[in-house]
Formats: sequence, C-alpha cells, structure tokens
Amino acid sequence: MSEIHTVDQPEEPERSGAEVFDITTKRPATPAPAPAETPLPAAPAEPDDEDEGEAPALRPVDPPDLPSPGITTYKRRPIVPSWLTSKPGFVSTVQRASSNAFYATVFHGIRTPWYALQLGLNAPRGTARLVRETGRWVWDAEGAPLREYEVRRENTAEYLKLSRQRDGRVRLRTLVTLVGIVFGAAFALTLYVMAPGWLGVLAAAAVLVTGFWGAPQDHPVIGPAVLKTEIQKLTGPIVLRALDNIGNPKLTAAIKKGGDMNGMRFTSEITRDGPGYRADLDLPWGVTPEDIMEARKPLASGLRRKVGCVWPSADPTEHEGRLILWVGDKPMNETTKPAWPLLKSGSVDLFKPVVFGNDQRMSDVTVTLMFASVVVGSIPRMGKTFLMRLFLLIAALDPRAELYAFDFKGTGDFGALEPVCHRYRAGDEDEDILYVLESLRELRAELRRRAKVIKSLPRSRCPESKVTPELASDRSLGLHPIVAGFDECQVPFEHEKYGAEIEEICTDVGKRGPALGMVALFGTQRPDAKSLPTGISANAVLRFCLKVMGQPANDMVLGTSMYKAGYRATMFSRTDRGICWMAGEGDDPRIVASAFVDALGAEQVVARARKAREEYGNVTGHAIGQQPQGGEAAYDLLADILKVVPADEDKVWNEKVAARLATLRPEVYGGWKGETVTTNLKPHGVSTQDVWGTTDKGKGTTRRGITRADITKAITVRDGKRPGG
Repeated sequence: MSEIHTVDQPEEPERSGAEVFDITTKRPATPAPAPAETPLPAAPAEPDDEDEGEAPALRPVDPPDLPSPGITTYKRRPIVPSWLTSKPGFVSTVQRASSNAFYATVFHGIRTPWYALQLGLNAPRGTARLVRETGRWVWDAEGAPLREYEVRRENTAEYLKLSRQRDGRVRLRTLVTLVGIVFGAAFALTLYVMAPGWLGVLAAAAVLVTGFWGAPQDHPVIGPAVLKTEIQKLTGPIVLRALDNIGNPKLTAAIKKGGDMNGMRFTSEITRDGPGYRADLDLPWGVTPEDIMEARKPLASGLRRKVGCVWPSADPTEHEGRLILWVGDKPMNETTKPAWPLLKSGSVDLFKPVVFGNDQRMSDVTVTLMFASVVVGSIPRMGKTFLMRLFLLIAALDPRAELYAFDFKGTGDFGALEPVCHRYRAGDEDEDILYVLESLRELRAELRRRAKVIKSLPRSRCPESKVTPELASDRSLGLHPIVAGFDECQVPFEHEKYGAEIEEICTDVGKRGPALGMVALFGTQRPDAKSLPTGISANAVLRFCLKVMGQPANDMVLGTSMYKAGYRATMFSRTDRGICWMAGEGDDPRIVASAFVDALGAEQVVARARKAREEYGNVTGHAIGQQPQGGEAAYDLLADILKVVPADEDKVWNEKVAARLATLRPEVYGGWKGETVTTNLKPHGVSTQDVWGTTDKGKGTTRRGITRADITKAITVRDGKRPGG
C-alpha cells in the first residue's frame, strides 16, 4: 500500500496535567514537545496489513539526537547615535536647534517693552503675594493644620511637642526676617549714596520679579515663542496597532493571539534613524513585507502619520518575512533635502558614482551612468523630465562627454542644456523627428567606428573589449562618453514614417552602446510595449519608476515581476513628486528622492560646464551652430532592398540580401548577416519565410528569406501614411 502523506500542521495541545492518548491507535501518544520547541508536521506511519480500514498513526519527525546548526548571528548596536554619524542628520539637528533659538530671541526681543509694562502693572499684586507668603512662612502657617488635628484628638503630648517646634521656628524665622530687613535697608541706603544708578537697576529688577510673581498662573506674561506640536514617539504597541488595522487577516490573528504571535516579534529595539524611527520585526508565518508595502495608507492612519512618512520595506540581508518599518518625522516630500552637491561646484567622472538624490533618511544616493542604458517612467507631472535633465546635467559636468538632448514634449525643458549639446531638438513636428533621425544615423556610424577601434586595440590595453576611463581620456581614439536623452520617447517611436528606423537604431544603441561608451536615456509617461519597445526596456540596466497607475506600467519600467516582488510604484501618492523606485544600482531596488534643480539652477550648472568644456576643447555640434550631416535619403533600408533585388526575382534568401546590401553601402551594411536583415525588417512589418533556392554549388535547399512583393507593400503603406500623401 502506498504511503499516506499529511500536510496539515497539528495544533499544539493545551498544556495541562491530563494524559494524552492517540485516538487512532488506542495507545498512549508521543509526549508533547517541550514548551520552548515549536511543533513540526509529523511523518505518516506505515499502516499494518491487518489494520487497512483504520487511519494511519502519526510518528514524530523530531529525532532527539538531531544536532543544532551551531550558528549564532550577532547584530551590534551603534556606539554613536545615528544622527551624529550621518551628515544630513547632524546638520538637520543643529539647524533645527539653532533656528528655534534664533527665532525665540527675536520674538521675545521685540516684545520686551510690552513685557516690562505688564510686569510693572502686576508688581503690586506680586508684592502683596510676597508679603503674605513671607508672613505665613514666619508664623509657621504650614504646621497649623497638624497642630489643630492633634487638638481634636486631644493628644496633649504630641500637641505640646508641635507647639515647642513652632515656637522655635517662629523665633528663628523672625530673626532672619529682621536681619534681612535691616541689612537690606542699609545696603539700599549705601547704594543711594555711593551708586544711585545701581539702586535704580535693582529697583527695576525687584519690580520685574514681583510683577512676574504677581502674574496670573494661567496667563503668564512671557509665553513660548515656538509652539511645539509633539510628534508621537514610535513604540511597539503603536506599530502593532497600525499593523492590526491594515486588513491582513494573518496579522490580525497573530496580534490578537498574543504569546508567540505566530512567529511575529520585534527583532531589535525601535531606534532613531536619521529624521525618523526604525522598527525591525519578523512578520507572522506566511506574511511578507510586500503585503505591508501596498497598504501604506491604512498603515499611516494607524501610525497617525502622513502617508509620505511611512516607508515599509524588506530587508535584503534577512529572510523573506523580515520587515523594516521606517517612519519619518515629516513626509519625504516635505523634508528639506540637502542641496545637490554639484549645484555650485565640482566636476564629474561618468565612470564613477555621482550623487543624484537622497533616500528616506536624507542620506546621499549615487548612480553610475556608464555601461548602462536608462529607462525613466511615470504618469505626467511627477518629476520624470526633471530627473532626465538631472542626468544630462551630470553628463554635462564631465568635459569629455558628448551630449544629445531631445525633448519631444516641445516645452523646452532641456533648453538650459543647449550651450553644451552636440545635438539638441525640442518639438514633435516632422522636421524635428527628421533632425533626430539624422543625429541617430550619426550615432550608429559612430557606434560601428568605435567597435572597429576597440577590436583593433591590443588586449593589454583593452582587456575587457569595452571603453575604460583611460581609453575615454585618450582623445586620439575618439572613445569619449556619449550620452543621449530622449524625453517622451514614445513620440519618435510611433512616428509613421521614421519611427521604425529610429526604434531600430535606439535598440542597437541600447544593446551595444554601453560597452562602447554610449549611454541612452529613455523617458516616457506612457510605459507600454509600443511606447517603450521591448528591445529597449529588456536591455536597460538602470530603471527609475516614479508614480504609475498599474502593474503593467510598473513592470515595464522596473522589470518583469517587480510588482509581484513588492517593488510597486503604484504606492506613491500624487504629492510624491521626484520620488521613485531605483533598480539596477545595487542588488535590490530602493526608494530615492531625486535632487531638485530648477531651470535657473540648471543654467548655472551648464554655464560652469560650458567653461570647463571650452578649456578642454569639447564644444561641438549644436553648441557652435553645426547641423547633422546627411539627409532624408541618406539611408532607407526598404528602398535599398528593392535596389539589390531585381523585379524578376520574386523571392530571395536573407543572406543574399545582406551580401548585396554590403556591396551597395559597405559603410552602412558592412557585417550584416541574414539574421540582421530579419531583425531590421520586423519594425517595418515585413516577416521572413521559407524560400527555395540554390547554393553556390548548385544544390537546391530551403532557407529563410523574403518576397519582393512584401517590400513593395511595406513602402506603399509607409509612404501612404505621410501627411498629405
């Protein structure tokens, strides 16, 4: 008989003094595990042949001699508070304290005359109160109730003891008061004769003191200058209360259960971490941080914070049930961010990390643009264009870099970069798209030239067959960094006439460009397969996703299954401008707020970059009034195929087409193969098929090829969609 396996975990029996028996076997059951152990699923027992009708007994699967791993992990708490080790935290703390002190000084300084007047008016009342309290002290009024109590009890001995104590106090205090009055009068008389000015100062001080003493207790003369709104300190009960209210049934059951809470526990103390609190905890079995991350709004409600303050995340160094809950004092979009370090000074080496933003704790976050293609996506008005411009400003500060900036929104958001751009265009008209196409043809030619240069270099100088900082600095090789930015890239990709070729070149640059010193930046507010072709999105290394509305857009920008893994840009609110998920820089995605550089700040950075480029000798192209060379007829794949495939040849192999194209235009088609022809015809809607032909040896066979009629049809469809055509 085959084994019967059980998958249900047995419930832990109540620990009482009663003896437990196994109902299925009528034998005493295995003793329950010790309270410190967690019950594990039991293995099924082999049923006896004679007991086939009975349910199988369960055997324990915890051998008593099973050794422990012998591994203990330790986490050391920081010796120095985090705000002292973090420059942003230290600066924010000092700024807050000094700002409040300065404000309080100015606030009270302006009101000093009014304070003096009020205190003077309250001085008589204060004097009367001072005389009354002094009299009570001299005559030991505070002991009167106790003496009266002993009189009512008729406790003569205790009363006499208290009376003698009172007489002693009165004599001493009367003497002290008389001495004070005599010496005070003598001191005042001396000051009147020797230094009348000081007597006036002391008199004024006495008036102010008695006025302060006479002010109403519920309405003091001098109130606070800074009204504090106390932010509730994050505690364990508050965290549990918030988690209980997000609607997750497993969390709710664990919190209400108490005790072991189904594995839920805080793994360390709640600490201050930058301008906020950090809580590390294990979630109940089966609950992951991704379940919490999408419930930021109800979580923020339970914590009594704005949603921009609450940032749950997974801990990449721990298991899948570990949650890091960071709760800021202020929303991330309201926290004063440090100024961009390169705003007023400094230069850039694109091969090294550069600060471009801050995380939730306002710590610096860096990015390395070289050897990567970049994708930026979001819905409109979330800061996508600002982030794209920031990357181009970073590139501009490397005097070796050559910039291509294309703004297809047409609003001139990249206008500040014109003085340093080799190619620049803003607009979506046909002439603008043609300008971009001609610029991309230059890029493709440069891509091929660079590949030949890299191939010709000795292995000792170019061991990895890619551009290095040393090669980029050797101006004789022409391998300087090239950075091309395409904002609203869906516009050229969807252009009826030039879109296919632009997509093909951009895909090629995105795939081969990073190794050859070319960086392509693609930004779109409509991340889908048509606006952001798969060939581009699949090969992007750096991905920045600001707020999007759904899973498809999220995964199109960040990568497949990122939404399922919990990295969801849908959780951002409309006020989280400039805040994004960044993937590709490091092992795991992280939340980043990009530095804010407005148009005026961008112009200042560009002016500094232009000066550095003039000194380096790298002001070219658009920056000095030069236009792209070539024209509309410089390259047309479909027309060139018709030239090399005569009218009497209905079908032809792709490899023959590639060889004929290489003969026609070696500078364009050199190195093409049959597969290259197939790839470059796909954007035009031309598919390949099996074509019968003969080899050079005269042997007939079938290979992948095209029909001339399909090429003619593609040209007709394309040209028929021209405006006015």
